[in-house]
Amino acid sequence: MFTKILIANRGEIACRVIATAKKMGIATVAVYSDADKDARHVKLADEAVHIGAAPSRESYLLADKIIAACKQTGAQAVHPGYGFLSENEAFAKRVEEEGIVFIGPKHAAIAAMGDKIASKKLANQAGVNTIPGYNDPIAGPEAAVEIAKGIGYPVMIKASAGGGGKGLRVAFNDKEAFEGFASCQNEARNSFGDDRIFIEKFVQEPRHIEIQVLGDAHGNVIYLNERECSIQRRHQKVIEEAPSPFISDATRKAMGEQAVALAKAVGYQSAGTVEFVVGKDQDFYFLEMNTRLQVEHPVTECITGLDLVELMIRVAAGEKLAIRQEDVKRDGWAIECRINAEDPFRNFLPSTGRLVRFQAPEESMFQGDTTKKYGVRVDTGVFEGGEIPMYYDSMIAKLIVHGQDRNDAIEKMRAALNGFVIRGISSNIPFQAALLAHPKFVAGQFNTGFIAEHYGKGFAAEDVPHDDPLFLVALAAYMNRRYRARASGISGQLTGHEVQVGAQFTVVVLGAQGNNIHHEVTVTDYEPESRSSAVTIGSTTYRISSTAGLGDIRVQGQCNGKGFTAQVERGTAKNPLALRISHNGTQIDALVLSPLGAKLHQLMPFKAPPDLSKFLLSPMPGLLVDVAVQPGQKVQAGEKLAVIEAMKMENILFAAQDGVVGKIVAGKGESLAVDQVILEFQ
Repeated sequence: MFTKILIANRGEIACRVIATAKKMGIATVAVYSDADKDARHVKLADEAVHIGAAPSRESYLLADKIIAACKQTGAQAVHPGYGFLSENEAFAKRVEEEGIVFIGPKHAAIAAMGDKIASKKLANQAGVNTIPGYNDPIAGPEAAVEIAKGIGYPVMIKASAGGGGKGLRVAFNDKEAFEGFASCQNEARNSFGDDRIFIEKFVQEPRHIEIQVLGDAHGNVIYLNERECSIQRRHQKVIEEAPSPFISDATRKAMGEQAVALAKAVGYQSAGTVEFVVGKDQDFYFLEMNTRLQVEHPVTECITGLDLVELMIRVAAGEKLAIRQEDVKRDGWAIECRINAEDPFRNFLPSTGRLVRFQAPEESMFQGDTTKKYGVRVDTGVFEGGEIPMYYDSMIAKLIVHGQDRNDAIEKMRAALNGFVIRGISSNIPFQAALLAHPKFVAGQFNTGFIAEHYGKGFAAEDVPHDDPLFLVALAAYMNRRYRARASGISGQLTGHEVQVGAQFTVVVLGAQGNNIHHEVTVTDYEPESRSSAVTIGSTTYRISSTAGLGDIRVQGQCNGKGFTAQVERGTAKNPLALRISHNGTQIDALVLSPLGAKLHQLMPFKAPPDLSKFLLSPMPGLLVDVAVQPGQKVQAGEKLAVIEAMKMENILFAAQDGVVGKIVAGKGESLAVDQVILEFQ
């Protein structure tokens, strides 16, 4: 067994590998860029080596630097994690040539599966179901149209070297096939330096289901059940679960056996994933093979009780698999939500900056420990007070739950999301809460088009309806009653002017444009010891208790005998006296006033926000890479104005209306904050 390994990655996955290595008694070496000098993975590792500047192309993608770090520290093996160099055949080959063990498949297997055309041919030879299509390079758009007509519409046009949603189009007719081929080819040429394109049948109501496989150097290959990965946005997974709520045992067995056959055909050694598209009639076809550890591997670990990172390390060290196919378990139900640094209410634009607050839900399961089950696990590479840089992907953490069944897992996940406190940056937690509450998701009735279908026009607060909105009002009143109780006990109050607690209040839920909603509430039966109150709104009474401290953001307690987790904060940016209540993805800002105070508040004029239509504002924090206009230039609606880059994402800003550019405020190469002025119009 190895005594020291280097992790050629950063963030969450680097921390994940370190956890298992420590359990196995293996020393670890971290590598880091300028942006990651204080990162969590650097602190957790036994040693750390600086490998370059913040951009990944100047650090984490430099094979020479990684290999030099191995030699410098005496690391015997490299774990590449996922992303960066994990599926780079040349890197895997170089590592092996340098006498260092690559904790992953052999370079030949990476090469065979990395080319979509070559991998499909291999799959056919191995007896794996493949989508009807044309697998040879296509001469041009005219030929593409003829091929598409032969296969039958709809068809999918894909770049051979594509990935991450790039180089992919769906065509429903000749015109779309012609145009789609040309744009795919250009995109693939620019993004990957490879303009080979193939065409295949587009599967209706498709599910994205993947099979986890594991092979050793002795010819043994097993499959570890499936993962349902159909909840995607822009071809990026958002929620993953295991098992799938859709496929039958017979389909699972057939997919697993075909995945094993493919892995054996390429002599696969290590953990890998065979991805399938599954149609509405459970017809399934091979998509591609990911020759690395997947982001969503924890859900497989939960239902099988296996540590996949440990198995990868043992296989790389030459050990035989200790388990056979018949030993693979399927216990309970696991769900993973990817918690990303992005603002769902601003079209999911990246959000960078300092994590002012980062309080993950209480964990009962842990990385590298497969003995614990039916609980909550958080895999992360960040910490409170740390910085979320603009140079890498947006994932902050992975929230994983394991339940007795699917409904139990959904309930656990909703409670965990309620208790996940992130401040300083925006996160997609409200969006995740909305997805988990959606009736179609709860019923398991979804496919890869689910988000596009239900949130195609973006995501808004109204998309998260609460099943009991008055509970949020009651919670605001309850917390205010506790604040009043504390204030009434402060010594030295002026005689005759002591704080009067009272029982009658008005909760004013603050709305847009001053459209506030008033709720008359009665708060009684306050018990200091149990910290409980009865809150009555109309004919409904909420008996609420909580032991949470008054300064805590996360509030856990009981409401009418049922447990809840919510978030409560005093003071908002616009109103320091308001309470912000968040629960199940829904958020309200409320003032809790005396009846007289509420009447006086109604008389206050509404201050409209300033007119910013003459300014181009940055919609996200990021780097201003281009300003496409000059002062005095006339622009038309839809014309390109500027380009901002953050978290591997380029955002082009267009003119909303015709106008004349007045003054350029921000310069090319400047780091921008949210809503920072880029230019002014005349």
